[in-house]
Amino acid sequence: KLQFLYLIGRRRVGVPAPVGRNTMARHHQDLIMCRKQDGIAIGRLCERCDGKCVICDSYVHPSVYVRVCEECNYGSNRERCVICGQPGVSDAYYCQECVLLEKDRDGCPRVINIGAARTDLYYEKKKYGFTGGGGGDGGGGMGA
Repeated sequence: KLQFLYLIGRRRVGVPAPVGRNTMARHHQDLIMCRKQDGIAIGRLCERCDGKCVICDSYVHPSVYVRVCEECNYGSNRERCVICGQPGVSDAYYCQECVLLEKDRDGCPRVINIGAARTDLYYEKKKYGFTGGGGGDGGGGMGA
């Protein structure tokens, strides 16, 4: 089963994409997006995520505003980043490729389980002995 790319940077029209290509935000397979019907509110991105397409993480050819559902734009979620939940500083866009592939019509793209993904990442690092703090012991968290 082949997926076709219509327009990506230097690639030609009709070049087959790799099968099983990850198109979720931040390239985590376990992230779940809301996908309810879009509302009129425009999604926001934080400083760290600014300029990314919310579906494929590309930084090229922003073209269409991201619309989020009313539930994802209510209360404390208003004006928050649709990818990581930090305070938003700029409007979110879909890239030209995602618009051509009609991924902008799949529903609200807000990631709703980012906390669980961070917790899983923490315990996975702990399982394999990564400290992530440096410490100056040469890495690996084994000490001297």
